Amino acid sequence: MCRKDDLDDPSKNCLPRVYYKRMPPTQAESVIKNIIREIGQECAAHGEIVSETLVAFMVKAVVLDPSNGFNMDRTLIKSDVQKLVKHCVTRLLDNKNPSLDTIKMQVYFDMNYTSREEFLEEHHRVLESRLGSVMREITDNRACAREELESLYRKIVSYVLLRSGLGSPTDIKIVREATAALQSVFPQAELGTFLTLSKKDKERQLKELTMIVTGIRLFNRDCGKGGEGIDDLPAILHEAIPATTQHIDSQLQIAQEQAYRYTAILEKVRQNPLMSVQLQPYMLKEALYNVRQYEIFLQIILSDIITCAQEVEMMIKKLGAQLEQLKMIVKSKTAVPTSQVFPIFIALSNLWTSFQDETVLISVLSNLTSHLEAFLGAHELLFPEKVLRGLLDGVTVKTDVFRMREQMEDRVNAEDFRKLEWLFPETTANFDKLLLQYRGFCAYTFATTDGLLLPGNSAIGILKYKDKYYTFNSRDAAYSFAENPENYINLITEKAKKNAELIQLLELHQQFETLIPYSQVKDVDKHIKPITKCESGTQTDTHILPPTIVRSYEWNEWELRRKAIKLANLRQKVTHSVQTDLSHMRRENGSQVYSSKDASTQSMKEGSTRVPRPQVYIAGLRGGRAKTTCGVKVNLTRAIDET
Repeated sequence: MCRKDDLDDPSKNCLPRVYYKRMPPTQAESVIKNIIREIGQECAAHGEIVSETLVAFMVKAVVLDPSNGFNMDRTLIKSDVQKLVKHCVTRLLDNKNPSLDTIKMQVYFDMNYTSREEFLEEHHRVLESRLGSVMREITDNRACAREELESLYRKIVSYVLLRSGLGSPTDIKIVREATAALQSVFPQAELGTFLTLSKKDKERQLKELTMIVTGIRLFNRDCGKGGEGIDDLPAILHEAIPATTQHIDSQLQIAQEQAYRYTAILEKVRQNPLMSVQLQPYMLKEALYNVRQYEIFLQIILSDIITCAQEVEMMIKKLGAQLEQLKMIVKSKTAVPTSQVFPIFIALSNLWTSFQDETVLISVLSNLTSHLEAFLGAHELLFPEKVLRGLLDGVTVKTDVFRMREQMEDRVNAEDFRKLEWLFPETTANFDKLLLQYRGFCAYTFATTDGLLLPGNSAIGILKYKDKYYTFNSRDAAYSFAENPENYINLITEKAKKNAELIQLLELHQQFETLIPYSQVKDVDKHIKPITKCESGTQTDTHILPPTIVRSYEWNEWELRRKAIKLANLRQKVTHSVQTDLSHMRRENGSQVYSSKDASTQSMKEGSTRVPRPQVYIAGLRGGRAKTTCGVKVNLTRAIDET
């Protein structure tokens, strides 16, 4: 897919190369334009107005479809061109085909959607271009007379109002308020100095004056002393963002429920092949592609609106803080230094410009959402509620979340694959940021069921194959795909040739480089590599080898000389000691003792001896009748044998 401006340049590759592969650039360009013009005229004759971009996409789709019989290796002759025009006109006039609605939706979204950064950049560029003529009238002015200077000052006031977007320059009340604010910082008497500046300095001063005047008017509005014609953008955004988000959420829910029902019917047809012939006129798969593409676009828009909501919430806090700070500075003061208030006025102006940008962005996204609904008309014609109920009889409709929960525990065992790498949430740091192939749909199911879209479950494992990442809806599907990935990738490519809307739906841009959408040209080469993580540890001996450091070694010979002189001088020194009041009676004492130790002896044999205790009795010591004491000694000691 390409932009309208690229159609005149064959190098943009918007159309098949067969048209100009063997032709000079000018001749190829002429052939391309003639084919597009002829197809457009044929459609207009039948009451259908189509854009040149849509025609270019349809030409590519018809040539890619192998059933149409176009040879990509030879230059098309006149009969081939007529055949091509006929096929394209037939497909462009088939208003009951969901495939055509999907292609129209993709072309419209690509032509009207841009990223947040690009949109704001383009928006500011358009504003600058619109103000270019007014600025030139001021910077190129050579006023001298009083009336001319007054006219120049009025132009500056108009420029300030137009650039700030705070009111119309035709409203007298708004003009008076803006003039009063401008005169407080740039009196009319300073026009003479202004006219002597260079053109760049004049432009810079005009922009700075606009921001200061805008800040003054916003502050006066907050204080209740002005603000004529200034809309309450924070309050407007506070109401508009939730309303837009709620509308998109409701549309997204309807689209998802419709996709779930189509998927359930297709699964039923898969189990009963006889139904496929009966349901062929209904184009179930084309209808599923249409509603899935609508769902994806809504999710992109919803993501941008959520970003807007976050930015607005942050800016509201900054706006309140800036106004509060300005009130504290200006409070009860008759004169305030410009160095203190001018930076805050400029900050207020920048914040308000951001509010204006968010307002325009929300409006554009809301309009884009509304226009996308027009590309869903074929569903009501092909699948009325009565028909759907009959097809869904006895079928269980499963949501994407329910399908993922069913297979959550049945994970891939990475050890079963030696040459393939599998990624899991616990081993990959940026697991949720990986760019999945086919927008996260199961590659195996799509290839083997002739185009059924089932969401892949990342929790069971992501296959990394040739720096691309594939998800699957079940463990069995993952194992089957891993056996021969190239075969299934080729099957998907061939299926996309028959249904050209799949090229953008499944992001098959590298296989079909000539159909890369303009909004995704910059993202084709972007590749997020997985950051794997695991638990690991290392242990190293502190000292593997014994230390060989000689502490007494000295490399400096002068240091050795100094030590030798010091030792030599010590021989002639006397040690002196002095006792002071602080050290009196505090000398150091030391004593050395030998602590007692236990000693014991152990022999090879343990033995003991015991001798009788001597017991001797002497009789007659107490005396008797005789004067002489005569003792009788009696030995009562027992014999050794008796002990």
